[in-house]
Formats: sequence, C-alpha cells, structure tokens
Amino acid sequence: MQMARFTVAYWCVLLAALLPYVCAMLAKSGGFRRPRSQGGYDNNDPRGWLARQTDWHARANGAQANSFEALPLFIGAVIIAHQLGAAQTTLDILAVLFVTLRVIYIAMYVAGLPTVRSAVWGVAFLVNVFILFLGYR
Repeated sequence: MQMARFTVAYWCVLLAALLPYVCAMLAKSGGFRRPRSQGGYDNNDPRGWLARQTDWHARANGAQANSFEALPLFIGAVIIAHQLGAAQTTLDILAVLFVTLRVIYIAMYVAGLPTVRSAVWGVAFLVNVFILFLGYR
C-alpha cells in the first residue's frame, strides 16, 4: 500500500492560506502602538477601523481581501492536479511559482504600484489555470 505524502504543492497551499493574515498584520501595524482614543487599533470595531485607514495600510487591507479571493482557486487547482495524477515536480514548481508571485503581488499592492501589481496578478492567475489543467489528459 502506498502512503500519501505531504507534497511541496500542499505546503504551498498552507503558505498561500497564511498570506492574507500577513496582509492583515501589515494593515493593522502601527495601530497597535497608539491608544484607541488617538486613532490606534480598535478591536471593538476592527473592520470599521480598517476602513478608515489610508495609504499603504489601506492597500495592505486590500491585498488581504484579494489574497482570500485567490485562495479557493489555488486550493482547488492543487487538489484537482493531485487527483488527476499530474507530474509532481511540475506541480510543485508551479505551486512555488504561484506563492512567489502572490508575495510579489502583495509587495506591489502595498507599495502602490498598480500596473505592476495587475500584471503580476494576471501571471499568477495563469499559473493557477496551468495547475488546474496540469493533470488533464
């Protein structure tokens, strides 16, 4: 009986699932150092507080939302590729590429570089589609 193993692609699913939380921490950073009365982080109304943020904090919050949006397709694509018996090395490389592109996407989003950010998003989306159809015969 062959034992299932936790592949690099599965580890990438975990990393991709953690990226929105990294974005949330970025968005909230700085707010923890000030009292709530002076505009510091408000745990009683975290979404309202985040909605009032500006500049890179607001963009980090946008990156958080987009990271959550990108997650279901990536998870599904990796699972489907595994089930269809895709070449493991290729799947692992594409999964690492996807996570790398998502990290670059977040950096471009926070830095306020919308054209580069959108281009990286598009490439990451295409990588996801390649992963989805990797095991197609």
